[in-house]
Amino acid sequence: MSGVGGAFGGGELALGAAWWAASAAPSKGEAESLKSRAQGLVDAGYPAALAAVTDSKGESAGVAVGKGSLETGQAPPLDGEVRIGSNTKTFVAVVVMQMVQEGKVGLDEPIETYLPGLIKGEGIDASKITVRQLLQHTSGLPEYTDYYFSSNAAALENIQHYIPARDLLDVALSKPAAFEPGTQWSYSNTNYIVLGMLIERVSQRPVGEQIDQRIIKRLGLSHTYFPGNGEKKIRGSHPQGYHINGEGKLEDVTEMDASLPWAAGAMVSTPSELNTFFQAVFDGRLLTQASIDEMKKGVDTGSGGMVYGLGLFGTPLSCGGTSWGHGGGIFGYETHNAVGPDGTAVTVAVTALSSAIADQSNLENSAKEKAGKVDEAVDAALCHK
Repeated sequence: MSGVGGAFGGGELALGAAWWAASAAPSKGEAESLKSRAQGLVDAGYPAALAAVTDSKGESAGVAVGKGSLETGQAPPLDGEVRIGSNTKTFVAVVVMQMVQEGKVGLDEPIETYLPGLIKGEGIDASKITVRQLLQHTSGLPEYTDYYFSSNAAALENIQHYIPARDLLDVALSKPAAFEPGTQWSYSNTNYIVLGMLIERVSQRPVGEQIDQRIIKRLGLSHTYFPGNGEKKIRGSHPQGYHINGEGKLEDVTEMDASLPWAAGAMVSTPSELNTFFQAVFDGRLLTQASIDEMKKGVDTGSGGMVYGLGLFGTPLSCGGTSWGHGGGIFGYETHNAVGPDGTAVTVAVTALSSAIADQSNLENSAKEKAGKVDEAVDAALCHK
C-alpha cells in the first residue's frame, strides 16, 4: 500500500553497520556507496535502513544500518524480513499475466466476465472496466483506504483487525467512480483488491497460495510470503517497524493484521529476495516476452516522467534509461526498488513511512523530501554511482 503520514528528531547514528557481499558481487566502490547512502537515510531520521544490490548474474551485496529496535538499540538484521506493501501488487500482476498466458483470463475482457454482479455503484459499470485497466489503475474505482485511514488514530486501530476483502470492496463501492474507465490514471488500492478476487475466482484457490505456488516456490524464495488470516507477527528475523502516534512519538507497529492491505499490500520479503523477484519478472523465469512487453506499456502518472504499466512503475534514471519496479509503503515500513537497464536490481527498505519521520508542521513537503532521499539511493545504485 502506498502511504505517507509523523515526526522524529534527527537521525540516530548506526549501532554498527552490518554488511555482507557475495564473492563476485557488485564492486567494492558500489557497495561502499550503498552503505553510505543507507547511513544517510538513518541520519535523515529513519530508525533503520536495509538495502541490497544484485547484479545481472544474481550476485548480491547488502547493508543494514541504524537501530532495528528503538527500545533495545539492537542493530537491524542483515537482509531482514520487512513488510513490502504495494510491491505485493507486482506479484498479483504476475499471477494475472500468467493466467492470461494460460488463456484463463483476457487482458481486455471486462471484469464483469469473471466477477458477475459484484462490481457496481454510482458511475461504476463492471462491463466497462477491463482487467488491464485494473492492473494499470485506469479503472476509475474509488480508493477504499481513505475510509480506514481517515485519521492516524483510526489507521493504527484498523490495522489490528481482520477485515474481509468483500468489506474492503463494499467501502470502495459506496463512493462514486473517480472517472470514466480508461480516461485517467489514478492509483487506487481497490483495483488490486478486485484483482485478488479475480485470481481467487478463476483459480478457486486463495490468492496467497497462488502467489506461493506460481512465484515464490518457483524462485526458491524462503523469506517471502503472503501472511495467512490472523497472522500478525513477521515470521523471520526482522527490524521493528515504527509509526507516529498521537503524542508525536514513534511507536512500534510491527505486528498488524494483513487483511486490510490484502492483495494490494500484505506481503513480507527481504531486500535481496525482492531483487530476485523483480529480476525474474523481466528475465523470462516467470513470464513470456510478450507478457513482459504488455506489463511495460505505461501511462503517464503526471509525476516527473514516471509511467505506470501493469503492476509496474517505470522511472527515468539520472544516468539515462528507465528503471522498472514498484515500491511500497505500509505502517512501519517503506520499500523503494527497481531493476535498471543492465539488469541490476536494488531494494532499499526503511523502518518507518517517510511521513512518520517528516516535519509534521510541513508534512507534505517534508515527507516528499524524506522519500526522495530513498529514491536517490536507489537511483545512485542503479547508475553505479
